Amino acid sequence: LDTDIMSAEEQPPAAAEGEQQITPWDVQGGADGKIDYNKLVEQFGCQKISDELVARIEKLTGRPAHPFLKRGIFFAHRDLVDILDCYEKGTPFYLYTGRGPSSEALHLGHLVPFMFTKYLQDAFNVPLVIQLTDDEKCLWKGLDIDEARRLARENAKDIIACGFDVSKTFIFSDFEYVGGAFYRNIVQIQRCVPVNQVRGIFGLGMDDYIGKVAFPAVQAAPSFPDCFPHMFGKCKDVRCLIPCAIDQDPYFRMTRDVAPRLGQQKPALIESRFFPALQGESGKMSASDTNSAIFVNDTPNDIKNKVNKYAYSGGRATIEEHRARGADLDVDVSWKYLNFFLEDDAKLADIGRQYGSGQMLTGEIKAELTKVLQDIVLRHQAARAAVTEDVVDAFMGVRPMCMVAAGKA
Repeated sequence: LDTDIMSAEEQPPAAAEGEQQITPWDVQGGADGKIDYNKLVEQFGCQKISDELVARIEKLTGRPAHPFLKRGIFFAHRDLVDILDCYEKGTPFYLYTGRGPSSEALHLGHLVPFMFTKYLQDAFNVPLVIQLTDDEKCLWKGLDIDEARRLARENAKDIIACGFDVSKTFIFSDFEYVGGAFYRNIVQIQRCVPVNQVRGIFGLGMDDYIGKVAFPAVQAAPSFPDCFPHMFGKCKDVRCLIPCAIDQDPYFRMTRDVAPRLGQQKPALIESRFFPALQGESGKMSASDTNSAIFVNDTPNDIKNKVNKYAYSGGRATIEEHRARGADLDVDVSWKYLNFFLEDDAKLADIGRQYGSGQMLTGEIKAELTKVLQDIVLRHQAARAAVTEDVVDAFMGVRPMCMVAAGKA
């Protein structure tokens, strides 16, 4: 295998001081603290999802696009057109997403990719693999191995509660599954990528553990179908579509560069914006700061208190000024959260009109958001309560699984 460095168009330029910096482990906004997504698309070299592409998804699947698509929350892609071409021709593809288990419970930002992946699995009727990177959290968060393994199973329960089809879904943890064909792919990827390239892509330094340098190949490997012989046998020609937040793009730029040299297909991506912290849109939520996020094990009172106390407001300093000028929707977190989770398009538009014009006050929009989030979390908690250890074993067990052919019936 050769070790040519990544082509220039696949490598993001280094960020200058004061500019935004996005890596899989660190999200820093620009001088104003905000993420410039247009600039990020240009920097990473991906493409925006057009209205025409959303319309094509609706036409091919015969169902309305997910609100995350219609509202531009999943906003960028790599080779999504190719995946839709595959589907139209009846050519199989599969989905791959993942989670780094570093907390007892997921927060709502963690749920976003799984909610969207559930929609994709249902809409396209395709297999799904979900990677739990418990090894990554030992390396980056310093978790004990046994604790990371435990958190992986706990997080798996929250993921299963999203409603995935066990007959088409394989959830695995790296500590339990890596080996065999999967490990052989990892080593082949590692032989293709020199250390200076990994450091350049992921921002690693000379003081980082060697495990951090080696890890990107572990997250890259599930993009290749022969990592899962119980699902795909030895096939290498099954395309992979990865729903993820855009901070994960560096992994898969590297993967896409390596794939042709290994006789594999390049993975396609569909990428989302970040779900902001309650305190404002300076990046994404943090599982380590419980007041920055709504967690799926929060009580209704927890949710109410967090929204009222911490959700950054775009309302004005006085009622008089607010009535005259209206709220600043560009910074208001309650408005942003409703764009994620309020399904009713007409109601969302009406709230935006009223709040943006000053007719609705901050306390009123926070009350609307509280009701929406309480309902989501309570429904999730009920679904999770039904997920037993046996159910987790069923999803995580290596068992013969018939690959479901993608394509129109």
